[in-house]
Amino acid sequence: MQYEMRAEYAEGDSPQDRNARLEVWHMTRVNESTALCGRDLDPAALTQSSDAWGTPAGQPLCHACGALYIHQVP
Repeated sequence: MQYEMRAEYAEGDSPQDRNARLEVWHMTRVNESTALCGRDLDPAALTQSSDAWGTPAGQPLCHACGALYIHQVP
């Protein structure tokens, strides 16, 4: 199974907003918009490789997604 990180934006912001504020990164399966924690994210949200998990680029990370992710990755 392959994963990626997908952005959740601050309330009232969307990926289409020029100055959208990132709230938190979630883990999703590649090309899916439901996070491991169950939150539905905007399909147009910014994504990045799961390689960013645990690095400054992947912060802040949803704690629930992080816990679930480490139990799913071999």
